[in-house]
Amino acid sequence: MSTPLGQADEALRQIQAQPSYAAQILLTTAAVLRIQPSRPLHPRVLDIALGFGADAIVGNLPMPVAMDAMDKARAALPPVGDTVTNGEYALRLVSIAKTV
Repeated sequence: MSTPLGQADEALRQIQAQPSYAAQILLTTAAVLRIQPSRPLHPRVLDIALGFGADAIVGNLPMPVAMDAMDKARAALPPVGDTVTNGEYALRLVSIAKTV
């Protein structure tokens, strides 16, 4: 039988194993970009995809939490190259999400 302290430790381990809100925003943004993977990435499309990601992940959280996660996600975005496709950029986001 587990003790309350053991249950609390397990709950904490599970929480720590979850990706951060910023990482979840990046992963959701990547999923949106993969809808049309072969299209050249346009900065406006990235902004729209990032907006969808933020709304899905932090849209119902308190504003300070949501803003912090968005700031971290935006800070982690790699530059948009002239010839990168949505799919290529999505792969970069998935890779970066592991670090935020």
